[in-house]
Amino acid sequence: MTNDLAALLAAAREFLPAGVAVAACDPRDPQPPLLPGEAVRGIARRQREFSAGRAAVRLCMAELGLAPQAVPAAPDRSPLWPPGLSGSITHSATACLAALTRAPQLLGLDIEPDAPLPPEMHSLVLRPEERDCPDPLLAFSAKEAAYKAQYPVTRTLFGFEVMQIRIDPPDRFTAIFRDSIDPFAEGSRLEGRYTRTGGHLLTVVIG
Repeated sequence: MTNDLAALLAAAREFLPAGVAVAACDPRDPQPPLLPGEAVRGIARRQREFSAGRAAVRLCMAELGLAPQAVPAAPDRSPLWPPGLSGSITHSATACLAALTRAPQLLGLDIEPDAPLPPEMHSLVLRPEERDCPDPLLAFSAKEAAYKAQYPVTRTLFGFEVMQIRIDPPDRFTAIFRDSIDPFAEGSRLEGRYTRTGGHLLTVVIG
């Protein structure tokens, strides 16, 4: 494991509570074979990242004392978790993190290479009241983590404009629903943590 990947893993462990297993894999490394039902199509990079994500999930299962189980992808690419488990997977070209718990929790992870968000994405990601945000990449990543956390509950696809991010330095943020997405009413909040380490921005939402 590279030093950067180890740093990301340590940060995720610091943010996640007891009972949530977390593991890391490098998508550039060879990974164990996928389990039946986990076939993935796409370019080679997509296949490497998918395999690394499932390998990290299996490490989490082992940490929780569980036998390996398949985690297929739904048509929308979201993980189909085995009954009784909640989790989240995130990856870049050089790092993959997975978190898993037996508890019925909202859980969302996101990692992004720590580079400025391209200016052409600002209008897509930021609401009008966020346009003066000093850290657009953090707003983007926080919305990604919050979206992953809520999706198993709502099963609803929506855009970046549905959530507003409020940053509370040095390491906290709040994602606020600006539209009602059943069962979340307008104004509902998800709390998160963030850090920069290992060449990445890491955001975590758990509720």
